[in-house]
Formats: sequence, structure tokens, C-alpha cells
Amino acid sequence: MVEEIITALSRIRWLFVIARNSSFTYKGQAVDVKQVGRELGVRYVLEGSVRKAGQRVRITAQLIDAANGAHLWADRFDGLLEDVFEDKVASSVAGVIEPALQAAETARSAGRPTTDLTAYDLYLRAYAIAMSSQVRDPEALRLVEQAITCDPRYGPALAWGALCCFRLLENGRSEDREADRGKGIGFARRALEVAGGDPGILANAAFALAYFGEDIGAMMALVDRALALNPNFARGWHISGALNSWAGHPDIAIKHLEAALRLSPRARVGTTFTVIAQAHFLSRRFDEAVPKLLLAIQDDPNLPFSYRVLAACYAHMGRLEDAREIMERLRAITPLVMPDASYLRNPKHRELFLSGLRLAMGEA
Repeated sequence: MVEEIITALSRIRWLFVIARNSSFTYKGQAVDVKQVGRELGVRYVLEGSVRKAGQRVRITAQLIDAANGAHLWADRFDGLLEDVFEDKVASSVAGVIEPALQAAETARSAGRPTTDLTAYDLYLRAYAIAMSSQVRDPEALRLVEQAITCDPRYGPALAWGALCCFRLLENGRSEDREADRGKGIGFARRALEVAGGDPGILANAAFALAYFGEDIGAMMALVDRALALNPNFARGWHISGALNSWAGHPDIAIKHLEAALRLSPRARVGTTFTVIAQAHFLSRRFDEAVPKLLLAIQDDPNLPFSYRVLAACYAHMGRLEDAREIMERLRAITPLVMPDASYLRNPKHRELFLSGLRLAMGEA
């Protein structure tokens, strides 16, 4: 079990994971986590135990900050013995650990003085700001650009900079759409030049380039490569789902988005629910889309995309009063009511979306 978890965690390129022969030194011993951190030169420790009864097993695991002994995450996994050999537990642990560590590293960076920030710290701060609020996308982009100035070949910051530009356009926050589009394409292409085998850089850069109009098949192939490098990469499955939806494959999109939710069930789910809902919408399953969109808006009330899809849904369902109410709420958070829907490559899907929005606005 430990070998499987170490292998799964090793696929997360931004982590340095201690090998089995070193970590097994402490097996069965009562040791101080701070001491383990010092001796192994690591910042975080994952420890756990296994109990077996017949053909059932219970595996407990906890992630600890080795610097102060704080518990960052803990959970247990119950199942059949065969689940262990199908790597289900290792995948679940790896899928949850990555966002937990991302959050811990972001909190650690936030505590550093602003006079002592590295490209990594600036990137983490930009990531946290962008993930917390659509309204602060311009601030996130400024931090990313500072990180890139510190290190022009820092792949994660370049890829995140491309995503910030994409979000500025999608959310109606851009003051110069053509300039931000060009900047985003430049960041994404530079990110791919230095990506190597980093799944996060590959997937994020492909996501941005697909939105900016690059060949959707080529971008989906990049995301497939990212998932081959790390099959437990929840964000990679989310991006794969989004691109499949844009490419006109809504059912495949839903499968991939549900995989993302299984791997990272504690992450914010608003955007994932919205993309699942859009896939149902494009398949004209409006009744299945609406509950997902209402949950998405509750999770993230500042995301314009959710309101647009919900308004289009209501319009095609004949619920025009509800559609107009949603449009009013959309106008309260963004001036961009009618988006550029060219990212939807299927013309019928694009027209279904835009015609729904026109109906919601009271246009014929």
C-alpha cells in the first residue's frame, strides 16, 4: 500500500517525495514528526495504518506539517481487499493530497514578508487569489507577471498567467480583449516550451490555448498526455472534461468531470458542476442541468459562466421569467452578458447556447 501511494504521489511533479527505503526507517516506531521532517529534509509527512478483518480493510491516513506538527488532512478508506490491489486507495489519497498541499503551501507563502517573495511565492499568491474570486483576476495576473519577471522560464507561473488572461476575457474583466488574448497565448506557448513532463503546466496551457482558438484536438492530446503522466490529477480530468464539452462530446465530458470530483471531493466544485451542467445543456437535458447550476451558483456566486448557462437553460425550457431574473443577476456581476462562444466548436451547440441567451434577454 505504501509503495502504491509513494508511486502515485511521485507523479505530482512539483512534489519531492522520499523513497520507500528512507520512509520505512520509521515503520512501527513512536517518533516525533518534527524529528522525521528534520532527518528526512521534508516539510510534510503522510502517515497511516491498515486494519484487516476477513476480506475488508480499513486504511487511515493523515497529512502533517513537519514544522509544527499541525494536522492538515485526515481520512479513512473502507473497502474490500481487492480495492487495494486495484490502486483505488492510492488514487484517492493522491487525488486529495495534491490540493491539500497546495492550500498548505499557499498559506505558508502568505505568511512571508512581501520583501522576501520568490517566483514560487508570487505564483502561489496569484493562484490563491484567482481561485477565491473572479473579481480579483486582474490582481492575480499582476502577481503572476511579477513571478515571471523573477523567473522568465517558471512554467507554472507562465501557464497560470495564460489562464488568468483566459478568465479575464471569459468573465468580462478585460480592458483590452485583443491585448489580453495575445498575452495569454504568449504565456501559454512559453509554458509549453519549458513544460517537459509536468502535467499541471501541460493541462493549464492547453486549456487556455483551446479557449483562445488553437486546434481543439491538439489541445485535448496535450491533456491526455498530462493524464498519462499523472492519472490521479483531478484538475487534469476537469480540464479534459471541459475540452470534450467544447469539442462536442458532452457524454465523455461528464465522465471525465465526475472523475475529477471523485479524486478531489473536498475542492470547490462550482466550476466543475457548471461544466457538467453545460454538457447536459448541450445534450438538451435541461432538467438535469438546472440543479447542477443552482448548486454551482451557491458555491461560487461570482462566476458569470454559471448564470449564462442557467439563463439559457430556463429560456429553452420556456421559463422566460426565471431566465430574465437570472440575466439581471448576471448583469450585476459583469458587463459581458453575451460572451464570445467560439470556444464551442460544434456550430449547433454554439447556436443553442447563444439563442438561449437571446431569448433570456427578450430578443427574438
